[in-house]
Amino acid sequence: MDNLFDLSGKTALVTGGSRGLGFEIAMAFAERGADIVIASRKLEACEAAAEKIRALGRRSLAVATHAGKWDEVNALIDRSYEEFGDIDILVNNAGMSPAVDSYEMTEELFDKIVSLNFKGPFRLSSEIGRRMMDANGGTIINVSSASSYKPMPRVVPYAGSKAALNAMTIGLAHEYGPKVRVNAITAGPFLTDISKAWTEEQRTIAPNAVRRPGRPEEIVTTALYLASDASSFVTGAIIHCDGGLR
Repeated sequence: MDNLFDLSGKTALVTGGSRGLGFEIAMAFAERGADIVIASRKLEACEAAAEKIRALGRRSLAVATHAGKWDEVNALIDRSYEEFGDIDILVNNAGMSPAVDSYEMTEELFDKIVSLNFKGPFRLSSEIGRRMMDANGGTIINVSSASSYKPMPRVVPYAGSKAALNAMTIGLAHEYGPKVRVNAITAGPFLTDISKAWTEEQRTIAPNAVRRPGRPEEIVTTALYLASDASSFVTGAIIHCDGGLR
């Protein structure tokens, strides 16, 4: 059955790929044959992740990138195409979700949140999507959040930016179809680095149907499905991977 998820000969670019959900996705893609571009703000972390991918026998490029800044995004795109010649899979995973009382939100922090969660992914998707459309096609996966449809206090700009990411997913699916498929995963609570700041109860119990947060590896099959030909008739979809958080 794993042949459904065969990514041999593909190249994937994963932002925020040095840790957390992004790293899990990057490793899963590499284990199934894909070469990987790891993009994150810290080069050392990118290189460490890339080394683990190379240990699997795959090629990997580490690029220090702030995914919310278009000049750095443009440089990332250029380096990726110079190294691999093509990008078949784009995963927009980099993001930030600081919890701040709305009346204390500064303009600077608001702009940072929106830039990283929406502005950057828009640039990456529009530029790489156009190249995919002009070449052999491809697939774009946007890692969104349950906050996009279930907004909570103190993360209003984050929720809004992820809702915008969902809207972008549907719009670009129509703009770049049929050769390019664009989908989103709305992730619920996952036990990634961010969970270190949670209480013990929050790390054990969640207000979802399965009554717990997700393990990072539990996003992998959803990402593999959307990246592979197993989802060839799926585009413009917002897939919930949240343990039933609705």
